[in-house]
Amino acid sequence: MKRKNAVTIFDLAKEMNVSPSTISRALNNNPTIGKNTAKAIKQLARERGYQPNSIAVSLRKQQTNNIGVLVGRMNRPFISSMIAGMEEAARSEGFNILIAQSHDKLVNELNSVHALQKSLVSGLVVSLAMESVDYQHFVDLIDDGIPVLFIDRIPAGLEVHKVIIDNFKAGYQATRHLIDQGCTRIAHFSGSQKHVLYQERRRGYESALVEAGLPVREEYILSASALSQEEGASMTEYLLQFPEPPDAIFAANDTSAVGAILHAKSKGVRIPEELAIIGFNDDPQCQIVEPQLSSIIHPAVEMGRIAIEQMMHILHTTETLPAQTIVLDTSVIARASSLREHKKSVN
Repeated sequence: MKRKNAVTIFDLAKEMNVSPSTISRALNNNPTIGKNTAKAIKQLARERGYQPNSIAVSLRKQQTNNIGVLVGRMNRPFISSMIAGMEEAARSEGFNILIAQSHDKLVNELNSVHALQKSLVSGLVVSLAMESVDYQHFVDLIDDGIPVLFIDRIPAGLEVHKVIIDNFKAGYQATRHLIDQGCTRIAHFSGSQKHVLYQERRRGYESALVEAGLPVREEYILSASALSQEEGASMTEYLLQFPEPPDAIFAANDTSAVGAILHAKSKGVRIPEELAIIGFNDDPQCQIVEPQLSSIIHPAVEMGRIAIEQMMHILHTTETLPAQTIVLDTSVIARASSLREHKKSVN
C-alpha cells in the first residue's frame, strides 16, 4: 500500500518525462545515466522529499539493517539487560534488532530461526534454548551466508563466534566463597548438563571442593529444567530432608536461589547460619529478598554490547573471519545470605 502523500519514482519519472528505471538508476549512481541527467533527477528528488522504499531496497539486496536476536526468555533480568546492551550498540551503528524468544523450547527456536531468516536479517545473535542440543538449523544459516554469533548459552563442538563468561572460574569463585565462610557440605543447583555453561559451572564447583579437600557428593548436585523459583524451593525441600543436610547452596542462577531462601525460611532454617546461599547473575531480586542474596556478577549489558560490536565487525569484513571466542570476567558480590557472623570481621 502506498504511503499517504509519499513521492515515488513513478511521480519523479512523470515529472521528468523519463522512465521509472532511469530515475532508479540515477538515484543509485548507475554510470549509464549521464551526469547532467543524474544531477537533475537527484535535485528534483530532494525538492519533492523523495525517500526510498526501505523494504524494496532490502528485498533487492537480500538483507536489511536488522540484526536478529534469539533468546530463551525475555522476562529474565539478565536477558533484558543483555538486550539493552545490544540495542544501544546496534542503534549507534544504524542497525535495529529484531527479538524473538524460544521460551526454552526447541520447536520455538526452530520457528524463530526461520522467521528471522525470512525477515532478511543481516546476522543473528543467539542464546540457545534449554532444549536445544542439535544445532543443524544454525549450521544451515551459516552455510547460507548469514553470520551467527552465540552469546551466553553456546553450542558444544561448533567452531562459531561466541561471547561468554568464564563459567568454570565463576563456579569456582562461588563455591570458594562458601568454603571461606566455613561451609563444608555444599549443594549445587544446576541447569541442564547438555549445556556448556552449566557443565562448566558445575566443574568449577567440583574443582573448588576437591582443592579444599571436601567430598563431591552426587546427592547434593541437582539439575532443573528451568531453574525457576518453584524448582529452587522444591530442590531445597528435598535437600533439607537428608539426615545430614547441606550447610550451603550454590545455585546456577538467582531465581532458583531465591526459591531456596524462601523455602528454607518457611521451614525455620536460619540463613546464613544454618544454610548459606549464593546465586548467579546478580539480578535485581538479589537486593529485594531478605536476607539479600550473594551472587556472581554477570556482565549482561557489556556482553550484549560486545556481541553486537563483534557482529558489526563480521558484517563489515569482506573476508571470512575465523571463529572467535570473547571471554568476559566475573566476580563475587557477597551479601547477607552467605556472610556468616564469625567471618564478617574478616571480609
